[in-house]
Amino acid sequence: MSYATIWLDHREARIFRLSSRGVDKATLRPMLHPERRHSRGESAATAHPDDDRRFFADISAALSGYAHILVIGPSSAKLELVEYAHERDHTLEDRIDGVQTVDHPTDRQIVALGKKYFKLADE
Repeated sequence: MSYATIWLDHREARIFRLSSRGVDKATLRPMLHPERRHSRGESAATAHPDDDRRFFADISAALSGYAHILVIGPSSAKLELVEYAHERDHTLEDRIDGVQTVDHPTDRQIVALGKKYFKLADE
């Protein structure tokens, strides 16, 4: 079995592969556009409409090899990933076992949370 715990917000996704051989980590970041609007200018959105979709597609591709996935994070990004999976990637949706709200844990805390969630022996 292959297990992954992913912590994400809108600025990055940290993916941890949990296995008997240890833990591997990958970090993904969305494409950022250098465009900045002046604070006194128009209040149009600064985000580009496809940025989140591209970010979630990259995450989905990175999670393609995992049978069991725990999604955690502090904000709405984790729920948006689940919604993306529901609408666009049913194979990812089927592999998401849980979603939990956590603030900004360390890498070690994320790994410990994943091992506890999946009931994996701590080595």
